[in-house]
Amino acid sequence: MVLGLSGGIACYKTAELCRALVKAGASVQVVMTEAAEHFMTAVTLQALSGRPVYTSQWDAREANNMAHINLSREADALVVAPASADFMAKLLHGRADDLLSLMCLARPLDSVPLIVAPAMNREMWANPATQRNVAQLKADGVHVLDVGQGDQACGETGDGRMLEADEILEDLQAFFTPPVLRGRHVLVTAGPTYEAIDPVRGITNLSSGKMGFAIARAARMAGAQVSLVAGPVSLPTPRGVQRVAVRSAQEMLQAVQAQVDSVDVFIACAAVADWRPAASADQKIKKDGTGQTPQLHFVENPDILATVAQSPRAQSGALYCVGFAAESHDLLAHATAKRARKQVPLLVGNIGPSTFGQDDNALLLVDAQGATELPRASKLDLADDLIAEIARRR
Repeated sequence: MVLGLSGGIACYKTAELCRALVKAGASVQVVMTEAAEHFMTAVTLQALSGRPVYTSQWDAREANNMAHINLSREADALVVAPASADFMAKLLHGRADDLLSLMCLARPLDSVPLIVAPAMNREMWANPATQRNVAQLKADGVHVLDVGQGDQACGETGDGRMLEADEILEDLQAFFTPPVLRGRHVLVTAGPTYEAIDPVRGITNLSSGKMGFAIARAARMAGAQVSLVAGPVSLPTPRGVQRVAVRSAQEMLQAVQAQVDSVDVFIACAAVADWRPAASADQKIKKDGTGQTPQLHFVENPDILATVAQSPRAQSGALYCVGFAAESHDLLAHATAKRARKQVPLLVGNIGPSTFGQDDNALLLVDAQGATELPRASKLDLADDLIAEIARRR
């Protein structure tokens, strides 16, 4: 991958992006404009990429003196981050007066995508000329990333910031992921639910939400529109995913029912509490010194997965339902029984105590034909595998 830098204070973010790309397994060749060298040294990016940095079209290291041809032919993609307003205008008009713009113009259009991450002052971003340029670049086949919003180096606040390194990395990963769920709407539930006993106590479980959030991320990567109904967890919302925050099982059911009629796939990954207190005290239940314990009465929570799976759309096949089973033992037996009881085509089982709060997991996929194991791996990788499996079955 060629990582190009045009001039802008956001070059400092590109150093972190370069490091993240290398860590993700990419081979990164950095190319800088003269303006970029005023904000970041080539030495820094050489250290981070592990490759010599190119800054001039007259670089004598190339035997044929054609770095703009050689480097662009070797690349799987050309990413310009930051892409200044001036550089995007240059791209639009096909100007090629430095190595980076030469490479953008000379790249093979069919095999080397051009991806730009804009970065500029909010007024520059909002200027009609810039917006016209962005629209035309997109029409020309250039993939223009979004801009961020917030404090800017000039002291102003607004749109125009370059995305953070992790956001750009995620967008690049999504760009190269096969869009097997393009045009589909996926609804995911994740995390625990919390059932209040009084204003300061409640019943919950150890689910961290990491698996469900990873699934939502993977579905978005695969091109789907993704809605995420999440219990009380502190995880950041996956990029490009619409999140609805809930606490109790009843709130989760309401949030699911508000969207489920418009989705194509429902993945019930949340660890929903089976019971809740019949009544929640308005004030904290206090000890009175007598040793007597409060009497709590429980009622069963609604079964969200079964409710959706038994709906007419699910029964007709218009809605594909996937359930999860977090067990402590006898996973195959319990998951098989739960799949039949819930009437879902696919049930995903795991051993809860060995995965709650962890970054890895092992899954068992149970359907009408039997069971398939997905060996222990990171939750991100397992989520990718599961989404690919759902797309194949759907």
